[in-house]
Amino acid sequence: MEKTVVELFAGVGGFRCGLNKVKLVNDVVKESNDWNFVWANQWEPSTKIQHAYECYTKRFGIDSMSNEDITKVDKKNIPDHTLLVGGFPCQDYSVARTLSTEKGIEGKKGVLWWEIAEILKIKKPPFVLLENVDRLLISPSKQRGRDFAIMLRSFADNGYAVEWRVINAGEYGFVQRRRRTYIFAYHKSTKYFKDMSKKELNSIIWENGLFTKKFPIEKNIIKTSNYDISKNSYKDLVEITNLFTGDFYNSGYMIDYNITSIKTESKKEKISTLRTIIEKNEVDAKFFIKGASEEKWKYLKGAKKIPRYKPNGEPYFYSEGTMDFPDSLDKPARTMLTSESSINRSSHIITDPYIQALRIITPIEAERINGFPDNWTNIGMPDKRRYFMMGNALVVGVIERLGKEISKIIEAE
Repeated sequence: MEKTVVELFAGVGGFRCGLNKVKLVNDVVKESNDWNFVWANQWEPSTKIQHAYECYTKRFGIDSMSNEDITKVDKKNIPDHTLLVGGFPCQDYSVARTLSTEKGIEGKKGVLWWEIAEILKIKKPPFVLLENVDRLLISPSKQRGRDFAIMLRSFADNGYAVEWRVINAGEYGFVQRRRRTYIFAYHKSTKYFKDMSKKELNSIIWENGLFTKKFPIEKNIIKTSNYDISKNSYKDLVEITNLFTGDFYNSGYMIDYNITSIKTESKKEKISTLRTIIEKNEVDAKFFIKGASEEKWKYLKGAKKIPRYKPNGEPYFYSEGTMDFPDSLDKPARTMLTSESSINRSSHIITDPYIQALRIITPIEAERINGFPDNWTNIGMPDKRRYFMMGNALVVGVIERLGKEISKIIEAE
């Protein structure tokens, strides 16, 4: 089976960088070409300048790259592919009955999960690898687990089994404590599906599944849950929307609508620290903290109680605890956000180890924290946007590890 890939919500190419072990040498991309990327889509609706698209095409070329709103793409025209990948937004996935008929159902407009579901229905890729925030498993807050149950039912209705794991990259030797939900699905037409369907559900989580082979876990059950989301329990997605509530833990598996989820503990590896990615060259003065701004940073990072008011006018205090100031160079980085480098509580502040002065991290250091090649986003976009891209990106090394195992699975087909 040929290893062809379609990449959705491609950003600056994190999945491709991981799967093809990309390097940047004298501003020229070197990639292994283990995987043939036959089509990719990147569209940012909120900006006139498509910086992520420009970065992707600068690095990989414009061939087979789409800069169209995915909701307007005719899914029948997407090339056939072996692996569908993408990091998609966590949104409200609820569905409702259409006005025209009691039988029809429709997903919430503008929710990008339904674009993925449509591709699953039309193109039926044998394998799928998706990334999302860890809170996906517990959203929405007022009906815990509903959104993920909707996703799992959508996969099952389209003939897929699903394995998932919340991976904290910092626990597996990467330089960022970024927690993300990774979802691996495979179609019932594959040999892999047939092989896995013969195994006990728990054994897939502990021994035989994709994630435990590359990201081992301790063999102790902290909590567990089991659900049946077939038509025997929920007639359709509307009933799941209206009725489902439950706990999905950080490890889990679903086949034939039967779900097993287990709260597991990572088998931690030796940590990589911020110190290992700090630039050794002289850093531009614009990244250093000067004068009164240091006091503002101290305030933002410190403990505080802020008076606020509820919608009904009732007063309350919003509390924040103390954060490291500056960030320790001997720990992995915290999770980068899209606001990285702006004056806010979540930005990293370090003491430059060479001149012992406080500064923000540089765009190159932000790229290194995610495992991208140095200057990957240095294509003429402003620094602020370079940080934004890295706050939106994934940890490339996680995809590289998973890709090696998925490659074996596909070769065995």
